[in-house]
Amino acid sequence: MRVEVPLRWGDLDAQGHVNNARYIDYVQDARADFLFALKIDALLHEGFAVASNQIEYRAPVFFSTEPLGAEVSVVGLDEQTVTLSCQLFQADREVAMARTTLSGYDVGSRLRRPLPDLAREVFAGLLSEAEPLREIDWMDMDAGAKVSEMRVRWSDLDAYGHVNNAMIFDYVQEGRITFTAAPLRGMAQEVEPDYLWFLARQDVVYHHPIVFRMAPYVVRTGIARMGNSSVTFSSQVDDPTDGTVCATAAAVAVFADASGKPTTLTDQLRQDLSVYALGKESS
Repeated sequence: MRVEVPLRWGDLDAQGHVNNARYIDYVQDARADFLFALKIDALLHEGFAVASNQIEYRAPVFFSTEPLGAEVSVVGLDEQTVTLSCQLFQADREVAMARTTLSGYDVGSRLRRPLPDLAREVFAGLLSEAEPLREIDWMDMDAGAKVSEMRVRWSDLDAYGHVNNAMIFDYVQEGRITFTAAPLRGMAQEVEPDYLWFLARQDVVYHHPIVFRMAPYVVRTGIARMGNSSVTFSSQVDDPTDGTVCATAAAVAVFADASGKPTTLTDQLRQDLSVYALGKESS
């Protein structure tokens, strides 16, 4: 099913195109329109929670008054979850491919439960095959991770009263920015004039709801892998009061020249980043 999702000027980042974290807002908007079209939009209010998001960034999105096109389909289904595929297009160019797995959800207990029978019946009639997105590296947090605080904003909350799934992309992004800007100031100064980073892939798995409070949560960020021209980050959003893991994430960032062409990581970058490599204690 094809739907349209509008762009906002405020979605743009410092590089003049849509920030990577906003793509997942478009996926969420497309999903809502999809459910309304199927006349099962009650799920949005009565118990439907995102279990995971995967997104591959295929091309930058630039501001336009014309909406993005979104092709939404059902590509996985079991008693408790449904997986939706969402292809995003600007004009005729594919800009992203996403997979979202959703589960039934009890709003009162904040626990997952099986999908409602009606929804599962509707999804079963639309089920189609699709190639899964490739797996990307994720590593457990250890002493190599950089820890940064993240305070919840009131506006981060959704209709269920906890942080909306799309906002976790913002939290993880803030953790990466803190990671690169604070401990690696030399790196930032080195790459700013002639190089740039762009995100090729990002996955988030949601483990526990995040609620509003004054005390901050923490984002842990480390390096899972360094390739020839890419770096895979592992991230984790925790409640430091009791150690609850709220979300885990992996992101592949590509190092590129000023024209956007991937280029080999410099020796200085490798040296700076290796300090924060995860798994060193057991390797």
